[in-house]
Amino acid sequence: MRTILIIFGLLISIGIYAQTAPAPVAKDVDTEQEVDNPGMHQKLKQRFIDGRVPYMLPILITLILGLTISIERIIYLNRAHINSQKLLRQIEPDIVAGNIDAAMETCRNTRGPVATMLLQGLNRAPYGLDVMEKSILSAGNAQMSLLERGLTWVSLFISLAPIFGFFGTVVGIFMVFEEIEVAGDIAVSVVAGGMKVKLITTIGGLIVAIILQIFYNYIVSKIDNIVYDMEEGAIDFVDMMLKSGYYNDKKI
Repeated sequence: MRTILIIFGLLISIGIYAQTAPAPVAKDVDTEQEVDNPGMHQKLKQRFIDGRVPYMLPILITLILGLTISIERIIYLNRAHINSQKLLRQIEPDIVAGNIDAAMETCRNTRGPVATMLLQGLNRAPYGLDVMEKSILSAGNAQMSLLERGLTWVSLFISLAPIFGFFGTVVGIFMVFEEIEVAGDIAVSVVAGGMKVKLITTIGGLIVAIILQIFYNYIVSKIDNIVYDMEEGAIDFVDMMLKSGYYNDKKI
């Protein structure tokens, strides 16, 4: 809730700032140079104003929310990605010795979906090999859902950003032709200038979609790597349990 309030407070501040004219300042050499050569911040602000705040603000909202979810996912996935082979080497001596509780404790103290999946397998190990494998599969599916959480929203923002941009452009074009109809005259310079401004929303929407698409693909590639580690770890874990002789004397 606190994060959402901060985001919307920032959006409101940007909208107010974009519509507020700057206070007059004394003219000097530095000010004249800034007017002649505006910085990137001033250029972006001017483009935002030219595109009209009511049409540019939804695009900005999709960018901020999409980046917020993407960054949160990247941090989560980086923390979830561990060396599964190292974890297997740590619990192997305990499994060979038949000390399942010690192996479970090691998995509890290790973060990530691989450790959680192996923990569920160890917890169901005394009930037989089939039960253990089904438990690992169920835990893996649950962990995959956690890894992919929030991606549907990023995908939605990727689709919405260009739509908001096209909407602003269509409305702007309609207003241009309406002005031409009222004036009863077509001035090429006026029409070209108006169309140029109206296309800013489309450009903004496409830029936001491209940025979010890059983050989306990066997140998907991270998830694929983790899922591969989970599958490889599950196979190696089952082989380890079989080779350890744990089930040789079990009568389930």
